[in-house]
Amino acid sequence: MQILKRIFNFYLNSSIHVAFAAAALTWVTFIELDFTYNRNLLAFVFFGTITGYNFVKYFGLAKFHHRSLAVWLKVIQVFSLLAFLAMCYFAFYLEVETLILIGVLGVVTFFYAIPVMIPKKYLFDDHKNLRQIGGLKVYVIALVWTFTSVFLPIINNDVTLNADVVILAIQRFYFVLVLMFPFEIRDLIYDSLKLATIPQKIGVKKTKVIGVLLLILFVLLDYFKDVVNEKILLSTMIIALITLVLLLFSNKNQSKYYSAFWVESLPIMWLVVLLLLS
Repeated sequence: MQILKRIFNFYLNSSIHVAFAAAALTWVTFIELDFTYNRNLLAFVFFGTITGYNFVKYFGLAKFHHRSLAVWLKVIQVFSLLAFLAMCYFAFYLEVETLILIGVLGVVTFFYAIPVMIPKKYLFDDHKNLRQIGGLKVYVIALVWTFTSVFLPIINNDVTLNADVVILAIQRFYFVLVLMFPFEIRDLIYDSLKLATIPQKIGVKKTKVIGVLLLILFVLLDYFKDVVNEKILLSTMIIALITLVLLLFSNKNQSKYYSAFWVESLPIMWLVVLLLLS
């Protein structure tokens, strides 16, 4: 039993689960826009997510404790290197315009983790990276996920930007933003008050109210598209309902795997629902 638990913890801590979620959300875009399945782009998103997330999560630990790293962290470092090499391999199969956007997202990820010269009035707790700017973290993550899961497929398929694409991007931003709320509620116990997260600023109850409103908009925006697909609309409603339940039951004392596994699984659930309906 302990071995299975260690394997599962490695699955979460090495960002494999979040990588599946990112790839699933990108696949959702394929289905919604009726794109041909693209294994190379999905594989790039999968391995790129592992690389980016592990870089952000473990950069500080590796920097200051590189001589005495725990075994699990050393394993994750090696795994992340392999993921980076796989990411580079699949990048060769993507369009040049796609790689340019990937480069921009890579720069954002870099400055999200690495200390940079930011005016003192925007900094908190003497940390000089983007994630420490009060109230910015959740929006940066939502934007990166939106650009990754929506605009990468669009650019790689050379699709012209139109109203439906803009609406889809707004929907995706709202969806990812709501996914972040259970994480922020969980981290109320650990986060410095100076980080000014949404639950810190307005409280847990109001954060959930905003989440409910965003989910309502997330569903309603489907009706403003030029082409309304009943199966896609139904999948949107189903995943919005599941997300609503997980949001409402989230709290500061949630279990270890509530957000890290169940909430993070929502994009995967969405993909499964879409595939079953298709």
